[in-house]
Amino acid sequence: MQFIKTNIPEVVIIEPTVFGDERGYFYESFKLLEFEENIQKIKFIQDNESKSRRGVLRGLHFQKPPFSQAKLVRCVKGKVIDVAVDIRLGSPTYGKHIAIELSDKNKRQLFIPRGFAHGFAVLSEEAIFSYKVDNNYAPDYDSGIKWNDKRLKIDWKLNSEEVILSEKDKNLISFKDFKSPFNY
Repeated sequence: MQFIKTNIPEVVIIEPTVFGDERGYFYESFKLLEFEENIQKIKFIQDNESKSRRGVLRGLHFQKPPFSQAKLVRCVKGKVIDVAVDIRLGSPTYGKHIAIELSDKNKRQLFIPRGFAHGFAVLSEEAIFSYKVDNNYAPDYDSGIKWNDKRLKIDWKLNSEEVILSEKDKNLISFKDFKSPFNY
């Protein structure tokens, strides 16, 4: 397993070692000891999975403290553009983002620590997206930032007319109106 630092050092790409032959493939998608040696101590408590069609954009989401969540995300089927935005006040990368392609072909994962807004957009006909979280879902602490905020300048690799949003995501606030509950 390779742990690749990004331009925001706390956000890490994990690239597995894949063993393949005529039968198919095998790889370790998570190994606690290696994760903690290379990233941080963690206690994931729940695995989640979603299925979406092309154009579905979920995000940019986060939970406010004390229910903030770190996530380890991957695309089990299909292809997505995955985005993490630094929303930690005082951070040298505040308002900056990482966007990487996750797919069933590259088998990459992305670790997103607490203090980041997260979202993804489906680029294939269909995608199955899986993620681990280290804290419980708390609807009263759920929040987010508008996906197409001009200040964030995120390239979602989709035309805006292709984007399919939930009602909740259509009504998220802009980055300039956002008051971060996170400190660096």
